[in-house]
Amino acid sequence: MVTLSNLQARQFLLLKHGLLGSYKFSGKEGALDFVRQAGCIQFDPVDVCGKNAELTLQSRVKGFRKQTLYELLYKDRALLDYPDKNLSIILTEDFPYFLRYRQAAREGGRSFEGLAELERKTLDYIAHNGPVSSDTLPVSGTMFWHSHIHWSGNWGGQTNAARAVLEQLYSTGELVIYSKNGSRKIYDLAEKHISPDILNADDPLPEEFAHQKWRVLRRIGAVGLLWNRPSDAWLNIWNLKAPQRDEIFRQLLEEEKIAEVKVEGIKNILYCRSEDLPLLDTVRQKVSYAPRCELLAPLDCMMWDRKLIKALFGFDYTWEIYTPAEKRKYGFYVLPVIYGDKFAGRAEIAADKKTDTLIVKNIWYEEGVKQNKTLAAAIDKCMRRFARFNECGNIARQDKPMGGGLDPYGNKRAGESGCRYDRTTGGMSCE
Repeated sequence: MVTLSNLQARQFLLLKHGLLGSYKFSGKEGALDFVRQAGCIQFDPVDVCGKNAELTLQSRVKGFRKQTLYELLYKDRALLDYPDKNLSIILTEDFPYFLRYRQAAREGGRSFEGLAELERKTLDYIAHNGPVSSDTLPVSGTMFWHSHIHWSGNWGGQTNAARAVLEQLYSTGELVIYSKNGSRKIYDLAEKHISPDILNADDPLPEEFAHQKWRVLRRIGAVGLLWNRPSDAWLNIWNLKAPQRDEIFRQLLEEEKIAEVKVEGIKNILYCRSEDLPLLDTVRQKVSYAPRCELLAPLDCMMWDRKLIKALFGFDYTWEIYTPAEKRKYGFYVLPVIYGDKFAGRAEIAADKKTDTLIVKNIWYEEGVKQNKTLAAAIDKCMRRFARFNECGNIARQDKPMGGGLDPYGNKRAGESGCRYDRTTGGMSCE
């Protein structure tokens, strides 16, 4: 068993995720490497200042742009939209491991009246006419349908028939998302975009327990440190109950695929992947790391077990997007703020495309955080980088007064030719 101080455990997690010191991931290959490390990153369609998957990558990948993920998904086809931890983005090469999902979707689809005939007509239409979306597929009306592998459709009523059949065929793996136009999904035949050796491969782990074991090991690697207890980190691993989880941890330890980690102040034993033991040795050498300030996604891989984050960092985070406005403590879409080896606070930010402005609505600092010039400079640098990521030419802060015609960065106010984003170079220039 490895023993770590609380600080060492925090540093290990942040280094594992490439959030501390110099960037661990860079460019398109870096984005792909992080998805490979995590197994999957969660997708969520809400776009206030970037979608969740984009936010996850921008905090870790040097020079990341939204177009980078789009290319990996819809041009290079190295990544694939498909359920894993709920709606996710996975490596295309891992698609065979989810054959049981496709089979379950196909079996579940048989219970919906009229769906089979509609599937045949839709596949024929796409084969002859090319990619379609729910508003261009010539199917009208509604039908009773819901997905058997992810949260889509209406469990108690009618669903738009065009959307239902496209989502069904996507669930069964006969269609893939060809591209997206904003939030609008455009579908095409999977056989045109996924190689036959992947699309038609047998399930590498047909036995359920072996599949669960593979998924648990991936999730441990995705978070970095996890405990053997109920956790949101296990979401959508089918039929994983405590007895199965206990046996999986026992076997993974016996096979030396994971290692036990004891962290000061935490009662439960934590576990990491054995391949990360050299990184544990590094943090035990008490190396100092240059701090970075980063904004994390609400459904960031490192945040999958929020009770663990609270135990390690003392940071209590709730994503309040589904909380009624009058009951929210912070805001609708609030991002955790990392600075160095701690959470400095959280920020509510919105990208206003109409005014070409990144609006920092508020920053709430954690108790005990020193709001000095060093932190202010780090926040400044982070927000400038985040504006470039959102392709916003201006930055405005509503959480601080703006006197003298300048914002808190010393730039002219939004709309008065302050910082400008150059879409050609991808750079930011300020007068």
